[in-house]
Amino acid sequence: MREKSGCKWLLYVIITIVILLPCSKSSGDVSGKIIIFNAGSLTLPFARMEKEFEARYPKADILREAAGSRKCARKITDLKKPCDIMASADFTVIDQMLIPKYADWNIRFATNRLVLCYMDKSKYSKEVNAQNWFEILGRKGVVWGHSDPNLDPCGYRSLMVLQLAEKYYKIPGLYERLIANRPKENIRPKSVELVSLLQTGNMDYAWEYRSVAVQHELKFVELADQINLGNYKYDEFYKKAVVEVAGKKPGTTIKKKGKSCTYGITILKDAPNKEAAISILQYMLDPHGGLKVLQEMGQPPFIPCRVPTAAMRKSLPRVLQKMVEVKD
Repeated sequence: MREKSGCKWLLYVIITIVILLPCSKSSGDVSGKIIIFNAGSLTLPFARMEKEFEARYPKADILREAAGSRKCARKITDLKKPCDIMASADFTVIDQMLIPKYADWNIRFATNRLVLCYMDKSKYSKEVNAQNWFEILGRKGVVWGHSDPNLDPCGYRSLMVLQLAEKYYKIPGLYERLIANRPKENIRPKSVELVSLLQTGNMDYAWEYRSVAVQHELKFVELADQINLGNYKYDEFYKKAVVEVAGKKPGTTIKKKGKSCTYGITILKDAPNKEAAISILQYMLDPHGGLKVLQEMGQPPFIPCRVPTAAMRKSLPRVLQKMVEVKD
């Protein structure tokens, strides 16, 4: 009798443990196409994440479309293109263009900062440094550019850096002088398009995120924290930079104020493959998964990732709630 009772007790313990164990997805649980619109600066790390995720889940097929973050948002709002996940280089793009009509929440998952990139063959490459970069950009014959502020956060952030440099170095008129030396044709839809122009020698200098510079093995000038938009401690100073960009409706504009670079990610309300999208975010927000990839590829992640309010945290899928903290 004691042996039977012991067996029953052991069986009860095993069943209890199985019930309490966290559910883990098998390779067959995640399947189908998952559409991701992502900022151009996330192209290489997301490519690596895609490879790792699809190795775990062979039935999953991640389809990525890279573009400037504002252009990504317009694919959803204006073109009504199907999308599961949107990842923006500026979390405010999701806040301002997608919430509340197209998305309910926005997870801040990484940061970055701006640098001035160049190649060995760039004009004055042996001379440029953190103290004279703005003087070199103003020289005749120097070709430099940035991405489109209306389509890509790196574009309006590049202009913010120039505005902040004028204030930080106390050089009246610096911003206008530099812009006058940058033809409109040197503005490209997204910042990563400038990389090939640098590599082919068609451009001397280009504004990029530091992570992009590291991933593409570009030379770059590190800027003071007061102007590189990479240190939240200087957010009050960053606010002094203001850039006007296209608004939600044609013909309208909005003003973007300077703020430290913070990336955001969300799942769309009408995501075609929502369950798979949730699984992807579980991997992406994992310090041993996607966040590790970002760290290794030169882009500092938030660990844990964050949302601004307890109410937003509560609106997340349950499996994601435990992966973020409430922090503005």
